[in-house]
Amino acid sequence: MGWIVAVIAVAAAVAVAVRAQNAARSERLALARAELAERQSKAAETRTAALTDEIRQLARKRIPAAALALSHPTAQVPGLREAAEVDGDSARLLTEAVQAARTAVVEERGRVDAAARAAMRGASAKIQSLLNQSQQLLHELQHEYDDPRILQLDFRNELALRRTQATAVLCDAWPGLARQNSPLVEIVLGAQSRVAGYERIKVANHLRDERLALVARAAEPLAIALAELLANATAYSHPDTDVQVTVQQSGGRGAFLVVDDAGIGMDDDALDRARALLAGPSEVLLTELGDPPQTGFAVVGRLVVQYGFNCHIEASPFGGMRTILRVPAHLLTVMEDDRSLSALAPKPVQAHAISSVSAPAEPEPAPAPQAAGGHPAELPSRRRRSPRPTPARSASAAVARDQEQVSRTPEQAEASWAALQQGTLNGRSVAGRSSAPAADDHHPDDHDGQDDQGDDEK
Repeated sequence: MGWIVAVIAVAAAVAVAVRAQNAARSERLALARAELAERQSKAAETRTAALTDEIRQLARKRIPAAALALSHPTAQVPGLREAAEVDGDSARLLTEAVQAARTAVVEERGRVDAAARAAMRGASAKIQSLLNQSQQLLHELQHEYDDPRILQLDFRNELALRRTQATAVLCDAWPGLARQNSPLVEIVLGAQSRVAGYERIKVANHLRDERLALVARAAEPLAIALAELLANATAYSHPDTDVQVTVQQSGGRGAFLVVDDAGIGMDDDALDRARALLAGPSEVLLTELGDPPQTGFAVVGRLVVQYGFNCHIEASPFGGMRTILRVPAHLLTVMEDDRSLSALAPKPVQAHAISSVSAPAEPEPAPAPQAAGGHPAELPSRRRRSPRPTPARSASAAVARDQEQVSRTPEQAEASWAALQQGTLNGRSVAGRSSAPAADDHHPDDHDGQDDQGDDEK
């Protein structure tokens, strides 16, 4: 029996040992599970915190930076801060959220800008109509009153009209003025008359054909574009410096208008932006033009796209900037001979040289008188009443006279027109008092001999 008890005791001891071992294993597994759960919990908390930080950065930095980069391409858009702590799906969703926000901002800005353009088109049309009526009234007043202040009002009205036209063009509206085929030099003069610093603008005419003109549909757009370039050149250069405008003609490639100023110039970023605007981008938002908006280059770029011009800007040898506006050949024509040019239009430089060289230095001597019998009579001795100028002096005098005529200022032209008008009115009043029957035949509303004194170049 003893051995049975021993076997039972051994079996019981083995069972106890197995149960203890199982309990120890279970305890170790429980500890491992607890540690694993704790690690997973900490990892989840870390991922949640990282995702929370990324969402916070998305709302506070990434989306605003993405919206800013739409108008300022150099602005940096931050990426994920803790890319290793965020899984792939979360990172992809965050990136899609930034792109969706950018798309929504672009669409909303487009809708807002389109609404603003429509409102400004309507306002510009009404303001332009009122300014045209004011201009017509000022022209009528110039016939009736000899007051220089009327010309000053007309000039300021012209400045306001140019700004309104530029706004209308920027908003994809029609320039608001129809013209006939116009000589190129008169278009340059018309653009000069729309700029505040017009007295600083010096025009050099290098056309081979002084009757070179623009077709009707491109005449006013070119005047607007050139006026914007001249306004920019005068605004960013010293008041004591001149702005040089050179009108050139190139065979087969049209005509060139070169504007040089001695201004402050541009840095690389400003020059790149100016070239991008002058190239005529597909869309320019009004909100991207600054406050106050700088619309000059944007307006020129819009006209470049619509009418086929070409504009390039670079550094000028005068220290400022040089802008080259090219008119293609298919927009050019030649005026008829019966169309007289403006008296203020500068003569071509080649014409000056020809007139100076071909001017006779000495008149031809008169033929010798014949006697009654057919024999030559005794020649009288010639006495010169005044010293004969040398050919060099006469040529230089001719050049000086031409330059004096070309460099006549608008103030001098205004005084000449005012004197002519006053003399005409005085002569008519004297003639009316001396001949009553003639005055009865003349209707009081007729103005046959009075020319319009306003800005006919525009």
